[in-house]
Amino acid sequence: MDWAMLRQRGRQYALLMRLDRPIGILLLLWPTLWALWIAGEGRPDGGVCAVFVLGVILMRSAGCVINDWADRDIDPHVERTRDRPLASGQVSSREALILFATLCLLAFGLVLFMNGLTVLLSLVAVVLAASYPFAKRYTYLPQAHLGMAFGWAVPMAFAAQTGSVPVVAWLLWITVVVWAVAYDTLYAMMDREDDIRIGVKSTAILFGDADRIIIGLLQLTVLLALLLVGQRAALGSWYITSLVLGAGLFAYQQYLIRERAGAACFRAFFNNNYFGAVVFFGLLLHYRL
Repeated sequence: MDWAMLRQRGRQYALLMRLDRPIGILLLLWPTLWALWIAGEGRPDGGVCAVFVLGVILMRSAGCVINDWADRDIDPHVERTRDRPLASGQVSSREALILFATLCLLAFGLVLFMNGLTVLLSLVAVVLAASYPFAKRYTYLPQAHLGMAFGWAVPMAFAAQTGSVPVVAWLLWITVVVWAVAYDTLYAMMDREDDIRIGVKSTAILFGDADRIIIGLLQLTVLLALLLVGQRAALGSWYITSLVLGAGLFAYQQYLIRERAGAACFRAFFNNNYFGAVVFFGLLLHYRL
């Protein structure tokens, strides 16, 4: 057995799953933790938490694999993506599909430890994850599709923790969808010229010169929606303080993108990890103090 070759294949698979860039895992993880803590009133079941954390890692990895498979003819023409394993020929299309299926099966195996409602909801999660990469070919709102996929862990978390999906869960899901549209538009702004040239659609193209204003309105909507979530869940001053800090982070993101420079847009996108963390720690403090 050629261990050097196995290590090389493993490295390429890890790159295909973006394990070297965990920002996507974090952006998926934070709203999942929000949902688990609210559903569990600050004391979520440890087993449920473990399943969802592992599920987040597996499904985000699967989403990256199927995204690159769908874009295998596009990525070689985009400067930022031309060196990805599929685009550069380091991993074959067949290998990518096998890896995607394996990751999905592992995630589904974890969900089988949950109740029936959670299992049923997980089927929707797979459909959303598998269909997202193709949305950019047909709509200028693929970021909304991504948000629905990223946010689907929210109703699943409530179902796993409480056996139901109450109104507050759907409100939180909508909040995550809007948040994802905002931060993924920041990401899409980096590729706007390449996407226009290739014919790929995005909200960055749709919003045009109004991108900063619309992102700002989306961010304001996220804050207001989280306030409503807080009211329904009877969350107190620590949570409200976290939203004030989150508003400051959104303002900083607006400052970063003032000239729409690619590197600055990426920094603004990445800054959303801190927003998710701040809201979560507000929840932690509310339930612990």
